[in-house]
Amino acid sequence: MKDVIFWGATGQARVLREALGSSGFRLVAVFDNRPLPSPFSDIPIYLGKEGFSSWLAARSGSEDIHACVAIGGSRGIERLALQQWLQKQGIEPLTVIHPRAFVADDAEVGLGSQILAMSAVCTNVKLGDAVIVNTSASVDHDCMIGSGVHIGPGAHLAGEVQVEDHSFIGIGAVVLPRLRIGRGAIIGAGAVVIRDVSPGQTVAGVPAKEVECKTAMPRES
Repeated sequence: MKDVIFWGATGQARVLREALGSSGFRLVAVFDNRPLPSPFSDIPIYLGKEGFSSWLAARSGSEDIHACVAIGGSRGIERLALQQWLQKQGIEPLTVIHPRAFVADDAEVGLGSQILAMSAVCTNVKLGDAVIVNTSASVDHDCMIGSGVHIGPGAHLAGEVQVEDHSFIGIGAVVLPRLRIGRGAIIGAGAVVIRDVSPGQTVAGVPAKEVECKTAMPRES
């Protein structure tokens, strides 16, 4: 068995542990920047980078450690930054593909990405690093997905869509073919996107229109 740690102690961690299943990876610790209880009764939790340093120093053995950053939603910048920080500590990001997900043979999946149950990543799709394709989401042919993107449960991207870094596509949203979703954009749950979305823009509704939304700044890792 190979050891893996999770950074993030909420629902995404529970989903990821189920996705690992019998993959040969054993969860050994959970970390979070907030003082939360462990989501698992059998796994200890540690607070922040200080907790990580103490845990790593006390760890016995020289086996490689892998990591999943279990932080979803519109916190793609934070997820990607944590993954890169862990790499600098010698921890290899783990790419997780649920055994009941479909990934085309010619799709490219970036480091540390998470493709969850019943989702589909179709032919000639390219996913950046630390992308989440959540439960039952679909990414159709020739889509280009940047790093730190989260595609929410049941969301559907038609063919040739481009989604730039750190964007979030909410539950059940639909993006029509050949559109571009700008960097850091947020697509509301159930939205139907029929035109390009500018960087940093938040849209919602059917058809999707811009809405005012004060997005919280990412917490420091």
